[in-house]
Amino acid sequence: MAKLHSRKKGKSGSKRPKLTGAPEWSSYSKEEVEEIVRKLAREGVSPTKIGLVLRDQYGVPLVSRIMGMKMKAFLEKEALTAKFPDDLLSLIKTAVGMRDHLKEYPSDTHNQVKLLHVESKIHRLAKYYTRMKRVPTGWKYNPETAALLIK
Repeated sequence: MAKLHSRKKGKSGSKRPKLTGAPEWSSYSKEEVEEIVRKLAREGVSPTKIGLVLRDQYGVPLVSRIMGMKMKAFLEKEALTAKFPDDLLSLIKTAVGMRDHLKEYPSDTHNQVKLLHVESKIHRLAKYYTRMKRVPTGWKYNPETAALLIK
């Protein structure tokens, strides 16, 4: 889905080794990592940002190797998930920023085209998430109310 509106071929690169268990050099236990994730999730930090904070500030390489489950599964078990998925909210935030830019510079045709691309991604993701029941049934993307959703 990310390559739909660009001329890029794809991505290649090395894969992580298929190891289980926490690395020997990691100084945090499972309970400590769970507490940090709970604290950050209660503050309203998205799961993506939680992973970045754990990696950068605490030196935790992979949450799933230490906790034994993925962060999304842990947050669902603790009932700390957000109402809307993180990737959908980031696309909506991008679209709101583009609309604000177009209000100031209405002749920016490149931005108009890219706004259409971003909004088509939003519509496709919304259809997928309503099918998977991660977004409330009947929810539709509306540019006028989108700014209220991301605040």
